[in-house]
Amino acid sequence: MFWPTFTVAILSAIIASQAMLSGAFAILSKALSLGCFPRVRVIHTSKHHQGQVYIPEVNFLMGLASVIITITFRTTTEIGNAYGICVVTVFSITTHLMTIVMLLVWKKNIIFILLFYVVFSSIEWIYLSSILSKFIQGGYLPFCFALVLMALMVTWHYVHVMKYWYELDHIVPIDEVTALLEKHNVQRIPGVGILYSELVQGIPPVFLRLVEKIPSVHSIFLFMSIKHLPIPHVAPVERFVFRQVGPREHRMFRCVARYGYSDGVEDSGQFARFLAERLKMFIEDENAFAVEKPENEDTDSPSGVSEGQTKPRKSARSVHSEEVIEPPMNNHVGRISSYSLQTIEEEKQLIDAEMKRGVVYLMGSANVIAGPESPTLKVVVVDYVYSFLRRNLAEGHKVLSIPKDQLLKVGITYEI
Repeated sequence: MFWPTFTVAILSAIIASQAMLSGAFAILSKALSLGCFPRVRVIHTSKHHQGQVYIPEVNFLMGLASVIITITFRTTTEIGNAYGICVVTVFSITTHLMTIVMLLVWKKNIIFILLFYVVFSSIEWIYLSSILSKFIQGGYLPFCFALVLMALMVTWHYVHVMKYWYELDHIVPIDEVTALLEKHNVQRIPGVGILYSELVQGIPPVFLRLVEKIPSVHSIFLFMSIKHLPIPHVAPVERFVFRQVGPREHRMFRCVARYGYSDGVEDSGQFARFLAERLKMFIEDENAFAVEKPENEDTDSPSGVSEGQTKPRKSARSVHSEEVIEPPMNNHVGRISSYSLQTIEEEKQLIDAEMKRGVVYLMGSANVIAGPESPTLKVVVVDYVYSFLRRNLAEGHKVLSIPKDQLLKVGITYEI
């Protein structure tokens, strides 16, 4: 009976380890989407099911941890103690969460909820109290792993949120940007500048620092945000969403690039070509909506979309239809003046010319530090733990496939 039992045990271990890995990948993928885990590479293995993911870094670390634990414990007894405490604790947590769901979501009868909780929790507490006696004999392992992982997630989420709120509180007003660009010492240089930021609205503070240190702005400047949607693919025609920033003569735009979880990030050349085509379409739409109305029409009714706004397009394929730009649908498209047509062509030719002169990708390299009056715990979390995690992450330009010869990093310090 040895070999049949041995074979069944090996197969069970393979199935259990695969389930554990799949669960870990799914949980960490959700933590990433909530901003509760450092940036790692997530590979979606299915085009139809969002939850089927693979994370190479986590897979490597879990394999390394398995080898270290096996070498350290040497016997299956202590590993079994750790596994037993882990499984029974999961049972207990599941029962408590199910009780909360029954109470707040399903709104079941309170007597039924109490009966469910008493029956299942009493059994699980008996198992848990008995297995906790093995805490010193290896049972401490899952608690140590959980403590380290929770500390990492709390640290990352706390500093990430504080950094985001700092940027929101220090958004540069559009009037200040307009006044800055109208100064004589600020020059418009050839080419296209793309500044990456997590903010989808407003001007990030790193732009003001950039212009103060280097008093020049590219002829066409875009504030770019990357957003991932919970769908497999985003159609190329719906990839980019634009908004005008400031007066039109400044040629500054806000752009949101949207990707599905199965969409790969294009290389810089292909990305720039797609961006130029969609920007020209946006310019054409904006000028088309700005045509004048005939004299016999009511002047109080809108003739198009005002500057800096987008109009929703009704599309079954669009997840966030309010962010999709609609082409001109009014009755006066055919009445666009020759001056407007000339303006559109000049703007489109300018975009092509500036794209040929080169695209520069700008990324803010924010160094987050604790304030001078911060408590010791906050100083340790922000200045040491978070800084260590940030230094050992995949850099943004590598994730976005930006060539080094087209990259300009702007250093800035946030004191939170």
